[in-house]
Amino acid sequence: MIDTILFDLDGTLCRFSQDDFINTYFKEIAKVFAKMGFDPEASVKGVWVGTKAMIQNDGEELNTIRFWDAFSEFMGMSDEQRKTAEAACDSFYTNEFNIVKSIVDHSEIPKKLVRDMAARGYLIILATNPLFPPCAVDSRLDWIGLSKNDFELITHYENSSYCKPNPEYFREILSKIGKSPEQCLMVGNNPAEDMVAAELGMDVFLVTDYMENETGIDITSFRNGTIEDMEAYLKSLPVIGK
Repeated sequence: MIDTILFDLDGTLCRFSQDDFINTYFKEIAKVFAKMGFDPEASVKGVWVGTKAMIQNDGEELNTIRFWDAFSEFMGMSDEQRKTAEAACDSFYTNEFNIVKSIVDHSEIPKKLVRDMAARGYLIILATNPLFPPCAVDSRLDWIGLSKNDFELITHYENSSYCKPNPEYFREILSKIGKSPEQCLMVGNNPAEDMVAAELGMDVFLVTDYMENETGIDITSFRNGTIEDMEAYLKSLPVIGK
C-alpha cells in the first residue's frame, strides 16, 4: 500500500520551463564568479563540469565534494578561492537567486496538495535532483509557498551521493526513510530522470505541463497528465489509517 509520496521540484511543484531556468540562472550565477575575478563564460562551463561530476557520482562521496572538486580544478582555484566561492554561492542562493522566481508559473495546487496529502497521513519527500545546496532548495520552495518543514526528507548535494537518473538515487532515499518501493509514489516531470523509479517497483505519475523529454521517451506506459490530473489522482488515494 502506498503511504509515501516523492515529489520532484523543478518543473513539477515549481512550475517553469527548464530552458527559461537555465538561461536566467546561469546569467546570474556567472556574476558571482565575475566579482571574484573569474571569466563569466569559463565559470558557466565550470558549473557544467561540476554538474556532470555529480550526475556521474558512484556513491563514494557526497555530491557537494564531487561538484567543488571538479569545479575548482577546472577553474584553477586555490583552496582559499574555493572556500570563498562556496560562501559566495550560498549567499547568492539566499539572495540574488530569487530573481529567477520571475519565470515561475504560479499555481496554488502544489502548496495545497503537498499539505493536504501530509494531512491525509502520507509521508512527503522532496526528491529533487541533488545538484544544489540546501539553501538553493529552500529558496525555490519559498517561491511556491512551501518550506523544508513541509517534507520529511529533502535531497540536496550535501546529503546525497547519487543523482537522477541513477536508480541508486532512489535506493538511497528508501534507505533513509525505511520504506520499500511498493510503499512509494514518485511524481515528476521527466520520464528519463523521474520515471526510472518505476524500475525499482515504485508507482509513478508523470506531470506533463512542463515535461522534460529531450530524448522522446514513449510516455504511454506511465500514468500521466496535467498538474490538475495529478491532483485528482492523489486525492483519489485513501486516507492513511482509515
